[in-house]
Amino acid sequence: MNNLEKVSHETMVFMRGKYRLDEIGDGRDELKFKQGQKTVLTVYTHEDKFTFLIIFGIKEREIFEARRDEFSKDILNYYDDAKTYHDGKWIFIDVTEPAQLEEVKRLIQIKKKPNRKPFPKETAVYSKCGQRCDLCVHYTGTTEEQRAVMEPLLNKMWENNDWSMRCNGCYSDDCYCKDDPCNAKGCAPEKGIAECRECSEFPCIRATSADYRSMIHTQVHYADEITWGILPYVPWQYEGQQG
Repeated sequence: MNNLEKVSHETMVFMRGKYRLDEIGDGRDELKFKQGQKTVLTVYTHEDKFTFLIIFGIKEREIFEARRDEFSKDILNYYDDAKTYHDGKWIFIDVTEPAQLEEVKRLIQIKKKPNRKPFPKETAVYSKCGQRCDLCVHYTGTTEEQRAVMEPLLNKMWENNDWSMRCNGCYSDDCYCKDDPCNAKGCAPEKGIAECRECSEFPCIRATSADYRSMIHTQVHYADEITWGILPYVPWQYEGQQG
């Protein structure tokens, strides 16, 4: 991935891993992350950059002012030059590189504390590519009650209504991709390792079936659709290990 693609990917991994929010796109060049009527972050897409908009109210401005020394000169300039309206200080930040995004992440966490509660890991079952088998609709250990919750959300996310395939996981004799290896099962042996999680490049595009959905977009996805339609298939999203 180039730098802009990395920014796109890491933005979505961070926002979805840390927050449980609706993603409301306008179908053109704007994506809002919202909780109810409140917008936490707006991202505008351009050919050569992303523009992030974070609006700080009085409380957030007080927190930022107390922590000014933690931020770079560029961020301070964006903040100081931002106009203040009745609803707060509108901070527009152009981002082209992952290093810039790291500072934006800290601003987002001033705006709103992370609100996504990770699923328990005590009973976690992992695939060779690092995904959570036990959170997958296809896993044999998933209850029918849970499937009844998941399937309507998966239908919306993936435009598919057949979730009947069942799988016991990568380490079982009846893994669904045993005879037709997935990307992960083909790539890891080529590198002389047993599974993706042993790789220094993990997680990568080949390690997850949903990674191409983990880029900045302008569609509409609601929080529950993301929780069950994307996150189980993106390594580490429920693990609290990202950014």
